[in-house]
Amino acid sequence: MQTLYIEASSIECNEERREISGKIVPLGTGEVGNTNLGAYTFEAGSIEIGDVSKIKLLSQHDMKKPIGRMTAAETRADGIYATFKLSRSTSGNDALVMAQEGLVTGLSIGAEIISSSPSRDGHTVVSAAKLKEVSLVTEPAFKSAQILEIAAEEIIPAEETKTESETVVEETTPVEATPVEAAAVEAARPTITAMAYSKPRFDFSAPKQLEMTIKASLGSDEAREYVRAAADTTDNAGLVPTRQLTTVINGLANNTRSAIDAISTGVLPDAGLSFEIPKITTLPTVAETAEAGTPSNTDQAASYVTVTVKKYAGQQQFSVELFDRSSPLFITELMNNMAAQYAAATDKAVYSALASGATADSTTLTTYPTASELLGFVSRGAASVYTNTQGFAKNILMNTSQWANLMTLNDSGRPIYAAAQPQNAGGVVSPTSIRGNVMGLDLYVSANVATSENTDKDDSILIINPTAYTWYESPTYQLRADVIASGEILVAMYGYGAIATKIGAGAFGVNKT
Repeated sequence: MQTLYIEASSIECNEERREISGKIVPLGTGEVGNTNLGAYTFEAGSIEIGDVSKIKLLSQHDMKKPIGRMTAAETRADGIYATFKLSRSTSGNDALVMAQEGLVTGLSIGAEIISSSPSRDGHTVVSAAKLKEVSLVTEPAFKSAQILEIAAEEIIPAEETKTESETVVEETTPVEATPVEAAAVEAARPTITAMAYSKPRFDFSAPKQLEMTIKASLGSDEAREYVRAAADTTDNAGLVPTRQLTTVINGLANNTRSAIDAISTGVLPDAGLSFEIPKITTLPTVAETAEAGTPSNTDQAASYVTVTVKKYAGQQQFSVELFDRSSPLFITELMNNMAAQYAAATDKAVYSALASGATADSTTLTTYPTASELLGFVSRGAASVYTNTQGFAKNILMNTSQWANLMTLNDSGRPIYAAAQPQNAGGVVSPTSIRGNVMGLDLYVSANVATSENTDKDDSILIINPTAYTWYESPTYQLRADVIASGEILVAMYGYGAIATKIGAGAFGVNKT
């Protein structure tokens, strides 16, 4: 289970009852909070509170610094509201003073996540959790949550604490240190002037430094010691934290499947590792017949095209610690990348099938096609496809190398496929889109070919009748399993697909010498 810290936004105090009340977390509103584990939202009724008397109020989620206890909680339409009784300790007094002065304006919950799921927007939706504690914090995550009331008993006057406030702490062994002036005595608490200190090990995080700076101004000797130590950078690396954004850079994969987009698609049958498609092999004949003559009589014949179903799968195995302790962004990005790799694998399979069954151009080309060579290739391809399939070629598919060459073709310096005037407009090809039009054919550009094949080789350009080929595909599936022996988690993604070459001559490929 994961412990999640969600911060709400402001406080209310009551000066007689030593109570703090407010909204501790929004429920069912869809509001996203930035937590220690990433971006989270809570469904309505998702948090179990249990015995309110056992829920402690802490300072900044520090279990060593309890300052009060929950006395009441109420779940409303927009979230959970709670009241806390603060202790009569020094830390309790500090909390009341800082709340009254607006220095600590947030309430934050610590919750044990029981059930959650990622959303399409990239954050995690919690459906079940157990409240563990609530803290006063300086920086809230949920801006809509408000601390509504602060109730504090009358503070002891300064005159009654004069003896204590004049106390000086001395050490028998002086330690050289830059003296720090004591803050003015406040009615809220006594002031103690520290003459010397020994620098301890501290948590030098930015939120901690802000908290201790505020406490030092209110007279806390522990906070003053912290501030002094923080100012001494002779043996520490400084106080500039490194932030990690939720944006992930990925220039290695996408979900584009140009080869599949260039043909027809269908739903894979629900059973079997192969299936058959009826195909007419012999047509009945009709011919001119003399009066009273016998009509032409040729039986229609059919056979079956057998299509093989193939599985495409990938997996990741990682430690349960990585799953539990990392940001939910890790799992989201992992599944996105596996989906992209699935798209690339299936698209490569289709491109290979189209190339292997294509009719080779009888005219060979020794270089990347010139403008006139491309016109000849398209015209021959359109005629071949129509002759062999009785259907029109509608799409042209090429690799990125041929796409780059296509954009260089020009008419007296004017780009043919990016023309602004109709006089030389042969289509539309753009460097910012892998879709376009070449001589009336819809252009598809695929990067899902091997690096060695991304040149001007055979079948680097294909003219296609999309009805001659069909890609049948199942939904993709996700499998997650615990590997008990090693304490790891296995995540797999897989699916089934089949490319049916209904008419092999439905594609026409460039022929390179």
